[in-house]
Amino acid sequence: MERDLPDRDQAIPDIVIRRLPIYRRGLRHLLDEGRLTISSNDLADEIGVTAAQIRRDLSYFGRFGKQGKGYDVPTLVDAVQQILKIDRRWDVALVGFGHLGQAIADYRGFEPSSFRISAIFDRSPNRIGQVSAHGVEVQAEGDIATLVRRAGIRMGIVAVPADQAQEVTDLLLEGGIEAILNYAPVTLRVPEGVWVREIDPISLMQSMTFYLDADDPPGRSGSIADVAGA
Repeated sequence: MERDLPDRDQAIPDIVIRRLPIYRRGLRHLLDEGRLTISSNDLADEIGVTAAQIRRDLSYFGRFGKQGKGYDVPTLVDAVQQILKIDRRWDVALVGFGHLGQAIADYRGFEPSSFRISAIFDRSPNRIGQVSAHGVEVQAEGDIATLVRRAGIRMGIVAVPADQAQEVTDLLLEGGIEAILNYAPVTLRVPEGVWVREIDPISLMQSMTFYLDADDPPGRSGSIADVAGA
């Protein structure tokens, strides 16, 4: 399988980059099932996109697969991981150690991935000094910039209330953070060159209710408790 690194001057649509982790997840599932080769059509069925879309997306990064033979799954997994730069470990700074922050810090999915929560910050005196399930001590919010820069951390997670989000983001930026996963329901202001991904469950659900029938289906006007007590 041939592959050349993409031309840095070539603009790769962000939506393509967003799909690559989905491709990797599907390919890893195939590996777990013992599949070593796969056609673009079968891969499309596994992932839920079209074969043409897969070929277009991968073409930004070189030539993959062989006509009539399909893709070599282990090789393609390695290539996608190199493209996403997840063939190495990334330390992450988490800001906020409330209920949400603790759930993120304790999430076991980080363990087998390329990411590690290596620094945790909070402004509450009651939380500073606590230790996460993975042994990371919570530091004071005021130390974010200094400690993040000292550790060379480049990714951050914001898990604080909306009215605190921009303030802690500014501290992360001061520390050299270049990518932020934002759980706060607010749009963060960051300079060009800093990437932000938003995780807002309410907004995501609101984007789905558009597709639901507004008419109340028969028998569904009561609560679960009403139905259980019927």
